[in-house]
Amino acid sequence: MATRRDILKYGAAGTSYGLLAPKTAKADLVFPDGFIPSIVDSPSPPVTPFKVPLNVMPISKSVPEAFLNTPAGGGHAPDPQRHQRFNEFKPRKHYVHYIEEFLWNYHTDFPYNQGSWAWGFRDPHMPKGITPGMTIHAKYGDPIFLRRINNLPPLGAGNIRFAMPSPTIHLHNAHTASESDGIPQDYFNAGEFWDHHYANFPAGFDKREIMSTLWYHDHRLDFTATNVYAGLSGFYLLFDEMDANDETKPGTYRLPSGKYDVPLILHDVMFDQNGQPLWDFFNPEPTGDDLPSALYTTHGMLGDRFTVNRIIQPHFKVEARKYRFRVLNGGPSRIYQLYLNKHGHLDKDEDFYIISTDGNLLPKPIESKTMRIGPALRHDIIIDFSKYRPGQSLYLSNRMESREDGAGWTGRELENPDLIMRFDVIPATGPDRSRIPHKMRELPPINLSEVRRERLFVFDYDNGLWTVNGKLMDPNRSDAKIEQGSAEIWTFRNAGSSWMHPIHSHFEEFQILEINGKPVDRNNVEHARKDVIMLGPNEEVKFFSRWRDFLGKHVMHCHNVVHEDHAMMIRWDIVEPGQGD
Repeated sequence: MATRRDILKYGAAGTSYGLLAPKTAKADLVFPDGFIPSIVDSPSPPVTPFKVPLNVMPISKSVPEAFLNTPAGGGHAPDPQRHQRFNEFKPRKHYVHYIEEFLWNYHTDFPYNQGSWAWGFRDPHMPKGITPGMTIHAKYGDPIFLRRINNLPPLGAGNIRFAMPSPTIHLHNAHTASESDGIPQDYFNAGEFWDHHYANFPAGFDKREIMSTLWYHDHRLDFTATNVYAGLSGFYLLFDEMDANDETKPGTYRLPSGKYDVPLILHDVMFDQNGQPLWDFFNPEPTGDDLPSALYTTHGMLGDRFTVNRIIQPHFKVEARKYRFRVLNGGPSRIYQLYLNKHGHLDKDEDFYIISTDGNLLPKPIESKTMRIGPALRHDIIIDFSKYRPGQSLYLSNRMESREDGAGWTGRELENPDLIMRFDVIPATGPDRSRIPHKMRELPPINLSEVRRERLFVFDYDNGLWTVNGKLMDPNRSDAKIEQGSAEIWTFRNAGSSWMHPIHSHFEEFQILEINGKPVDRNNVEHARKDVIMLGPNEEVKFFSRWRDFLGKHVMHCHNVVHEDHAMMIRWDIVEPGQGD
């Protein structure tokens, strides 16, 4: 199994840059003193902000089950033996997604208008791939089957040369069996496919565990950061009888729906002078042996062009009514402190409502003027544009200053905020029947008598790489054997004084008990069902979680995916009762 560390050490045939280390590079890959990140030394070509409209991804279309037997569908019927509880949750819809390389237009200014190479997704109904990928709409109680076919060029043959064309696609936050989860070691090569069975039932069959905003992204061992950066991400939205995708239906939450429910994924990207995406840090000059010289950052990766749905600083026309925006930080490393401001009044912050965190509806909406969103975190928000006159504009802006090495927050706010996108208010085309509900999802109860054991995980930086409990990721080693049906208390501790780690654990959500020894404020967004913890310097977080419904391998890792790749991740297993550690 080739890893990034192997490639950095030995080289990779056919690559032109970005994967190789110079002969004199230290094995620990410590960030070099005095090195100037490319966004400072060689910034991306300029653009005219707010010139290009927002890209709203289409809804993925299903295919007949028989299509899977055709050459275009992979040529094989689903194998129920590969999937836990397949016959219990037989798929009602079937999908095929192709993973491909293509030219993408991030902007209409030169040189971006010449097209930038990207990786993304296409379904059989589409003539060309897109990034982010198609948005999947699914319902609780309607299991689906999704086959992903790898049509990427083999290693060294494509135009994206910094990533690895053997992906594995993880459905982030899903209550999904291991074999369908897209864990890092389940990658597949060009010409191969992987089948995913999404049963779409809440954990423990408890309606209080229902989720709403999920996303899918690459999770390839040692190459998650570069593969997601290349374009492999998209949304998976789950609906149920209360969050029903129908703002007119009595007895539901009546949240803004249809075209007024808009997913927004943030990626910051760096480009070369030809408008091609660039992965820091490398020097493609020959070393004398026909191999390029390269230094690969282990701290984090920052881009200097802010994209929303892979468009640089877009504008979006909004009617004077309520909208639901599903805001996701797709990474790889930047953390945002987001605000909403009127045109010409960037010092005055507007109100909006936070209705979810990590894809889960809160017990009640929280009125706010800001939200912090680290890599992989999601907040669904409602903005009521009826408060503004047609012709007014509002800006989504960021004030969090990031360290230039990508490792986290500097502790300071930006004097001149980063302007991420612009909303342009137009007259409403009809009545607004949506609402902001007073109450939403009740939290499941915490029963500490269920706790079988407690575990401590310490996140640190050792010899140039990132560790959990002093160890690097080994996909063949299980660091925790959790008994199915049990509950545990986990404590995450950041041993670093300057690093920030958004820590994500797969499969089951959790509820935070304490942050630095203090109970969570019930009016805080952290008082919720979570799957990511923003673990700040010297911070400690304790939470309660259960593990139910399936057996198998999963992972927990830092979602600054550069840290994950180098190699801040563990494998943990759900095992039969009586077989735990």
